[in-house]
Amino acid sequence: MLDTRQTTTVSKGLSDSDFNRLGVFIVNACGIKMELPKRAMLESRLMKRLRATGILTPHEYVDYLFSPEGQAHEQIHMIDAVTTNKTDFFREPTHFSFLSETVLPILLDDGKARNNVFIWSAGCSTGEEPYTLAMVMSEYGAVHRNFKFRILATDISTRVLDAAEQGVYEEAKVEPVPMEIRRKYLLRSKDPSRRLVKIAPEVRSRIEFRRLNLMDANFAIHEPVDVIFCRNVIIYFDRPTQKRLMTRFIEHLRPGGYLFLGHSESLQGLNLPLVQASSTVYQRPL
Repeated sequence: MLDTRQTTTVSKGLSDSDFNRLGVFIVNACGIKMELPKRAMLESRLMKRLRATGILTPHEYVDYLFSPEGQAHEQIHMIDAVTTNKTDFFREPTHFSFLSETVLPILLDDGKARNNVFIWSAGCSTGEEPYTLAMVMSEYGAVHRNFKFRILATDISTRVLDAAEQGVYEEAKVEPVPMEIRRKYLLRSKDPSRRLVKIAPEVRSRIEFRRLNLMDANFAIHEPVDVIFCRNVIIYFDRPTQKRLMTRFIEHLRPGGYLFLGHSESLQGLNLPLVQASSTVYQRPL
């Protein structure tokens, strides 16, 4: 059992051996390499788990993390603590313009009955990206009546997935959403003082949220994907890990399908069977 005593003096330092031990665990679990510049960040986030578990020192916590009980109950929370979840509605907006103006017409025009476009938001964080996709796709469907779509939104963090499934955001968070889209797809709280909005049910119903670790051997996605959004995720991985992940994405991507990366990410030098369709947008050749 955990020691749930409270204390005002908790040791904040990780020993070299515990830092290295955690680093191996984190890179194997989620592909994030813990180099020395990240040590202070790791120690800061570790403190949150010490407070949550009542454990008094980092060394005791690391021992607990790798115990049978810790493996069963704590490792998933540790992964939640170390992963970064920064996202916004309509982040990198040119991607959504390219999706609706170029990608969707091509998918619907290629003669393979693409009236049920399947999009995967990999690393969806608290849901802003998949909800943006769902609103953009709904707008496209309002003009193209036979158009249908569905979105799979995945993340390694159960904490952010829980928030995403709720679909509730502070009003300030939805400011990047164009006003005409806000009016259609966002519902204001009945209590104006709370300054909250909720994603409309018809948008939420288009998205399946699922926990998925991009380092897993099996993604459990059993049909080809038309479009993959994986933006501002691979910047945390080293180049060999990036190449392995991109290779697996290509395997899941339908020939002719598209892969969207973040504007700070590059596939240069990875020698992958993709062609560049736009800035940080790649297509798997037919």
